[in-house]
Amino acid sequence: MPTVLIVDDEKNIRATVARGLRLEGYRTEEAANGAEGLAALESGGIDAVLLDVQMPELDGLGMLDAMRERGLAVPAIVLTAHGSIERAVRAVKLGAFDFIEKPPSMERILLAVGHALDRGRLERENQRLARDAGQAEGILGDAPATQSLRAALARVAPTEATVLLIGENGTGKELASRAIHAGSPRARMPWCVVNCAAIPDTLFESELFGHVRGAFTGATEARQGKFQQADGGTLFLDEIGEVPLALQPKLLRALESGDVERIGGRGPERVSVRIVAATNRDPEKEVAAGRFRQDLYYRLAVVPVRLPPLRERGEDIVPLAARFLEAACARNRVRPKRLAPASQELLLRHAWPGNVRELRNAMERVAILVAEDEVAPEHLGFLHPHPGATLPAPAAGGLAAAVERHERELVQAALERNRWRMTRTAEELGLERSHLYKKLKALGIERPVED
Repeated sequence: MPTVLIVDDEKNIRATVARGLRLEGYRTEEAANGAEGLAALESGGIDAVLLDVQMPELDGLGMLDAMRERGLAVPAIVLTAHGSIERAVRAVKLGAFDFIEKPPSMERILLAVGHALDRGRLERENQRLARDAGQAEGILGDAPATQSLRAALARVAPTEATVLLIGENGTGKELASRAIHAGSPRARMPWCVVNCAAIPDTLFESELFGHVRGAFTGATEARQGKFQQADGGTLFLDEIGEVPLALQPKLLRALESGDVERIGGRGPERVSVRIVAATNRDPEKEVAAGRFRQDLYYRLAVVPVRLPPLRERGEDIVPLAARFLEAACARNRVRPKRLAPASQELLLRHAWPGNVRELRNAMERVAILVAEDEVAPEHLGFLHPHPGATLPAPAAGGLAAAVERHERELVQAALERNRWRMTRTAEELGLERSHLYKKLKALGIERPVED
């Protein structure tokens, strides 16, 4: 049962609110000021906080600031006296989930607490899913394209630059956004996600910028938008190409000015948000077709980062598959399994149109359905070699030799396409020029002598 901490210097209010919450099945704890409230939070076990703004010793704003500094990520609902909306807005900017005017209605409190707990559960579930999927460890793999991607993310993360991630579905754009946030000075602040492809056109503005109570039919309470929720942190706009054309000018203004305005609001609110956007489309083609504003594209693509598809990360396929299989077996409480050498070769020959997501789901499937300790090729019958695949059939030497042959062919083809111009070849392969020379030596590739 969730536990709600009530922080208020008025004993009668604490008692009344605590009684109402307990009648609804919540556990409660009480604190008379912000210092006591922080101590209770640091002891653990608190799922949400009801917090008065005006208190002796350490007031509500001071407590919110201290919670942010100490990384106490518990949703807080601020109680504020009538006419103190300005202070309530300041509280929201410090990370408060919502605010309620005094004297508080028990119905309003229960509604706000319910929403706050839902958000907390969602954030914890996102963290669990990230751990299960191996995302907590960052961008995995040692392929040249993967190393190049990691280097690009490491360079851009500590900056305040807006980043546009471009890549096919399943290439890990959300994971890359997490890595940027985790490597930034905003790492301890919120990381919020907007799936632009999943929001109806009529709700886009409210989802991004919020609304005030009574702004439209059904707006029974004020609501923060994603920009306000991400204040101080990072906002990940996934599938940015799905934002309705009519809303794009307002999004552009928010990015350029840092000011957002709720639907029905009395004026703009200043927010500090770092934007990471992502798309699986060719943004320049979308601009040319009139589906995306050119000025918004330029504002988002301050630093464009391309995420390579799995077919360009051949060396990563088998290690990733083994990692995903191990995690899937543990998650589903089944005996560990290993991939037979022939199965590893089959994974290398598959096209992986769904990229890393498809590979992860395939390993989940075999973890659950395969009873044997070793995953044989017949267990992977749902995978089919890509008709246009350039990878030769494995021959003598096993997996390592097959991978080396494939790598040699890729490098040789790139050299010939670029007429042995080393800088261009290195850029195409995602390698440093010095790394390319080492690769040529290791693979035994020599420039042909011209007649």
